[in-house]
Amino acid sequence: MAKVSPGEFIRQVRSEASKVVWPSREETVRTAIFVAIMMVILSVFFLGIDTLFSFIVQWLLSLV
Repeated sequence: MAKVSPGEFIRQVRSEASKVVWPSREETVRTAIFVAIMMVILSVFFLGIDTLFSFIVQWLLSLV
């Protein structure tokens, strides 16, 4: 890979940074709400699974 001068590197970085498309405020809020809802749903799901396995293990240990 050929070495480039610091000035050329800075120009390339600015050129690439100008191609970045930032999400709108509406898209950001919508995505944040979606992530929060999914986090709650998955938390409740894993709480249920963990509770179920806890009961199963306690039942198995009570047999001994």
